[in-house]
Amino acid sequence: MGQRVRAWQVHELGEPQDVLRWEEVPDPELHAGLLRLRVDAVALNFPDVLLCRGQYQEKPPLPFTPGLEVCGTVLDGPRAGERVLASPTLPGGGLAEQVAVAEAAALPIPDAMPAATAAGMLVTYQTGYVGLHRRGQLQAGETLLVHAGAGGVGSAAIQLGKAAGARVLATAGGPEKVRICEQLGADVAIDYLADDFVQVVKDVTEGRGADVIYDSVGGSTFDKSRKCIAFEGRIVVVGFAGGRIADAPTNHALVKNYSVVGLHWGLYRTREPRVIPDTHAALMALWEQGLVDPLIGAELPLSEAPAALARLGDRGTTGKVVLLPGS
Repeated sequence: MGQRVRAWQVHELGEPQDVLRWEEVPDPELHAGLLRLRVDAVALNFPDVLLCRGQYQEKPPLPFTPGLEVCGTVLDGPRAGERVLASPTLPGGGLAEQVAVAEAAALPIPDAMPAATAAGMLVTYQTGYVGLHRRGQLQAGETLLVHAGAGGVGSAAIQLGKAAGARVLATAGGPEKVRICEQLGADVAIDYLADDFVQVVKDVTEGRGADVIYDSVGGSTFDKSRKCIAFEGRIVVVGFAGGRIADAPTNHALVKNYSVVGLHWGLYRTREPRVIPDTHAALMALWEQGLVDPLIGAELPLSEAPAALARLGDRGTTGKVVLLPGS
């Protein structure tokens, strides 16, 4: 102990490429209930961009280190040497050489699972599983519409929807991203830059609409989703990557008889913590069966964190972007 390690730190809020600084910091302080991990891989998420901008629902004190999901190796204690998946508690996030995590939140991973794969199976897959099954009540045979299907959040939802036995429709911007959705298993992939997804959804469902819509974009995407939601359908609000928080007119929900449900996965850590390990066990089983596998769009050195987050913020990435310390 007493050594110093390096981490990307935010001292002032702004765009990631402007505010992230690679600095020496004290190695993580440990007390009862914490584990110290060597970070083997850290996956990036859009909330990391929002954290840097000061636009996320959690606002850690400055300075802080972003990074919401890591695969790491336990360095000390009875679990030393164990490979785990964990979500660090801010302000000490995972864009670092070492990180401290709650022992109860350190989830074991299969020996055969690569570090980059494991790092990509926490935030987006947990969010997708809880969002589709617990909040969206998705049933086999129903139609699921996933927005931004080629991104980290959407790609996970496509795979999870297919694993649940749903018919999956997905939207994406441009032919390349449409192909990615198809490769992930989407039954119908819609280029929203070329086609009106509302009309396509109505056409392929013979006017019924989608039973569940998984929306991480918000704004006009949510507005249009209300036009193609089925009777007794559920719109799951996951985030606002489009930048605008949409209104949900209650008169429209009443007339069309649908539900708008919110999902803030992080709340389960304090409100119903058992949900997370139970969901993790289900996800590991799906991975071992070959039903889900994170789409890793890029594996980059940890040194490229600012540029990688900038591309993520501009929606210029596909799948998960994973950073590897020491590479």
